[in-house]
Amino acid sequence: MTVHFIGAGPGAADLLTLRGYKILSECKICLYAGSIIPKEMLSFCPANATLIDTAALDLDQIEAEYIKAHQAGLDIARLHSGDLSLYSAVAEQIRRLKKNRIPYTLTPGVPAFSAAASIIEKELTIPEVAQSIVLTRISGRASTMPEKEKLETYAQTGTTLILHLAIHRLDEIVERLVPYYGKTCPIVVAARVTWPNEHILQGTLETIIQQLQRNPIERTALIMVGPALSNEHSQESALYRPNYHRRFKEY
Repeated sequence: MTVHFIGAGPGAADLLTLRGYKILSECKICLYAGSIIPKEMLSFCPANATLIDTAALDLDQIEAEYIKAHQAGLDIARLHSGDLSLYSAVAEQIRRLKKNRIPYTLTPGVPAFSAAASIIEKELTIPEVAQSIVLTRISGRASTMPEKEKLETYAQTGTTLILHLAIHRLDEIVERLVPYYGKTCPIVVAARVTWPNEHILQGTLETIIQQLQRNPIERTALIMVGPALSNEHSQESALYRPNYHRRFKEY
């Protein structure tokens, strides 16, 4: 018996990886986050699979499901949205599995920020503009930010910021970032990317609040900020220049 953690991706069922699909199609039990996992993806499960929505379950209750399946010798597919490495709450589940000596695997998924970048047709790392991406958030009910990981600290670099779990405090975020990026800096709010009800707002730090007021977004959204999101860049990578020496090019 094994618990298989699977990154379900940003939402579209066909963005589930082939490995994730194979595991999902073979497991007799599937635990999934009902509020952020598309029902279409559950159709990949076996016809007689037991489907358990964990939206209303606490960690002790989820652990109990793992233990019950372990005792019955049944594999579990545990679907998490996006990628397991980001804000997935997988770490504490793994600790419980280790404590109970229950085997597990992890299968990565397409992260939401990557899907959002493809939808707005942007590369997030532009030569001489931004060569780093900071994936972060701000303090909230679930957990506070470490003292050294303040938004202003990252903003000083001028690089591309991707904020999770923070749409309800967009006013505060704009206020904190304007001194570093300026009012004309591009910002994107991407909600439920790749879902049928996908919602994308593109503006500047000066305009985005009014846009959000006209088009309310309450949850499941990313905030992307930085000069790399501008349409005005013309810099090209040196990688494909004619005089750039490449290992596999014949000279």
